[in-house]
Amino acid sequence: MDTALVVDLGREALWVAVLVAAPLLGMALTVGLFIGILQAATSIQEMTLSFIPKLAFMVLALALFGNWQITVMVDFFHRVFERIPGLFL
Repeated sequence: MDTALVVDLGREALWVAVLVAAPLLGMALTVGLFIGILQAATSIQEMTLSFIPKLAFMVLALALFGNWQITVMVDFFHRVFERIPGLFL
């Protein structure tokens, strides 16, 4: 097994992790920022006011992007499994 192959596989795995996590984290960031501004403007400091909308929007983002996320992960694992026979030569 070559060192370059391991580094390439690690880089690709990190990139897939970023791609899969980005929609959910972006949605949580956007909703959290909006709710934070709303709480600061109205002086309402209720914890559930920020948690429940974030949870709801993350479920919505998962419903919208879940199919794409699974496709990205399955494609990555197909590429990994295709490399297995060549690892031990």
